[in-house]
Amino acid sequence: MRTDDIVQGVSPGALTEEALLRELASLHGTRHDALRHGPDSALANHTRRTTELEGEYLRRHPSREINPARIR
Repeated sequence: MRTDDIVQGVSPGALTEEALLRELASLHGTRHDALRHGPDSALANHTRRTTELEGEYLRRHPSREINPARIR
């Protein structure tokens, strides 16, 4: 079995709202370190997981409050 065939982490849809927010905060907090010091495989995994969790957040909150003054 290839390593990219292995699912890592709980499915985002199975997470409670609290767990989803906690996981997102953790990933956002470790992004800089993964980018600067992680091997390519770790950075790719970090990116994949962040995309999954952010996608789930957006699915759950399609009408999230948007600040039009925030441009970055």
